[in-house]
Amino acid sequence: MMLYIGDYLADFYGGFSVFQYLTLRAILGALTALVLSFMVGPIMIRKLTHYKVGQAVREDGPQSHLAKAGTPTMGGALILVAVTVSTLLWGDLSNRYLWAVLLVTLGFGAIGWVDDYRKVVYQDPNGISARSKFLGQSFIATVAVVWVYMSASTVTETQLFVPFFKDIVIDLGLLYLPLAFLVIVGSSNAVNLTDGLDGLAIMPAVLVGGALGVFAYLSGHVEFARYLAIPSLPEAGELAVFCGALVGAGLGFLWFNTYPAMVFMGDVGALALGAALGMVAILVRQELVLLIMGGVFVLETVSVMIQVASFKLTGRRVFRMAPIHHHFELKGWPEPRVIVRFWIITFILVLIGLATLKIR
Repeated sequence: MMLYIGDYLADFYGGFSVFQYLTLRAILGALTALVLSFMVGPIMIRKLTHYKVGQAVREDGPQSHLAKAGTPTMGGALILVAVTVSTLLWGDLSNRYLWAVLLVTLGFGAIGWVDDYRKVVYQDPNGISARSKFLGQSFIATVAVVWVYMSASTVTETQLFVPFFKDIVIDLGLLYLPLAFLVIVGSSNAVNLTDGLDGLAIMPAVLVGGALGVFAYLSGHVEFARYLAIPSLPEAGELAVFCGALVGAGLGFLWFNTYPAMVFMGDVGALALGAALGMVAILVRQELVLLIMGGVFVLETVSVMIQVASFKLTGRRVFRMAPIHHHFELKGWPEPRVIVRFWIITFILVLIGLATLKIR
């Protein structure tokens, strides 16, 4: 919105043309989302507390978590509000990539909201059934990837780029559809599985989102993309504004979610954030880099898969509890230690992901 207002006002005063700069709008998007989070956060927490929108804790989880029962949840709505308002304010609203990622984020957030609502109102820690949740995710992801595929204007938008190798490019064709689907749905559920400790999921999401914003900006710049041998996607640059808003909103939420948490993200935030990261990754053609940078999310998901498979096949558990962050808790690690160490691991993995820009 401010892009168009700036264009109009630039006819009267040239200084307003500064809003044409993508980097400035991305920074302002982050700051706007951060300020919105600080302003709306306390109000939302008071409302959630007043209406007793408290977390229902699973009885089969770590005993230390029982004390968290009743802590306000559904705080992820704060992230969605901040990201949406900031993106609409500073983004180019004619950009199809921007609308694709924003609508996918809100769609998955709506599924999470329904899940959280059932947990809060009916005091059911399991929320909606796994099948219903997956069907909802599948519908939104399918519509999104088909629309992006059908609207693609260049073959680059449907190719698979292998990190560290500039000459390995795979033309996916129709295989783009299942790959994109798996990235969006898989990323959404991976972040949701990770969201089990105070601040554990949000900081890795912020780090990965910020790095994807760098990829988006560079891919949207013809000269930078050519120099770095990465996909040249002119429309992708605008995703830097969305990623900036995600970083600002995430840090603002972390202010209230850091240990001991004043509010929990809930599925409304976790499912939406994961889907957002997955959608941005496929739009900037960095699915494999997302796999690297989101290694903590991958580890959490794989730990659950291993635990379930082992128990069904042998009757034994590999981990004391899955996802794996609970395993470390039951080994005696204090919750803050688990959280910060997973943050450090993500920081390292994000640096490795960014290194793929030059190491090819």
